[in-house]
Amino acid sequence: MRFLTDLFSLAGRHALVTGASSGLGAECAFALAGAGAHVTLLARRADRLDEVARRITAAGGSAEALTGDLGASGAVARLHETLVARDLEPDILVNAAGINLRAPASEVTRADWDRSIGLNLTVPFFLAQAVAPEMARRGSGRIVNIGSLQSVRAFADSAAYGAAKGGIVQLTRAMAEAWSAAGITCNAIAPGLFPTELTQAVFADPASVGAMAARTCVGRNGELADIHGIIVYLASRASGFMTGQTLFLDGGFTAR
Repeated sequence: MRFLTDLFSLAGRHALVTGASSGLGAECAFALAGAGAHVTLLARRADRLDEVARRITAAGGSAEALTGDLGASGAVARLHETLVARDLEPDILVNAAGINLRAPASEVTRADWDRSIGLNLTVPFFLAQAVAPEMARRGSGRIVNIGSLQSVRAFADSAAYGAAKGGIVQLTRAMAEAWSAAGITCNAIAPGLFPTELTQAVFADPASVGAMAARTCVGRNGELADIHGIIVYLASRASGFMTGQTLFLDGGFTAR
């Protein structure tokens, strides 16, 4: 239907997805490409990025890979220079890169704290800051951050991660306040428990997985494809009046 195409098509749009080599970042990239966007995939592991790019092109989409460690000093500025030089400044930015350095709160080191806050919270802001001027010049942009259940709940051995993901909720509001008048919407997705590299420790314990599923309203944990619809919505014209919001994709975990 033309109505749905007008609302959700991303044809002619360019998306940049960080953390795109696996998990929810890769699934976001696949969904955006499926809706018509050309997707630039960014992560540290070239081989994994190439696999995601091949998956996208095999399904008829358009993608290219850039390798880089956003946690390194000056990485955001270098990435933006590359995007400008290659005429790849995005219409859509998905900040999906993340790290969870698990440790009891009493054992968290300053180095691990800084690394976690840096990649999970600082990088999303400064990357958005770098691409927002061109989005504003075009009069349109979509920024999507990735939160967590830990944006609102405390989990064991994740103090730094939880602090960063709590910050993502307020950062998303601050981005919206700063840039939405220029046509740039800024929202966040807070996933429940999904099978990703960050949750390997949980999925290694069937009892923990079952307990998490039992706490949802739908009776199961997330499957990677569950993120397809919400990321296309937040990247498309359909969400043009939504900004500053965090949407919990958690099967009703936070509703109970």
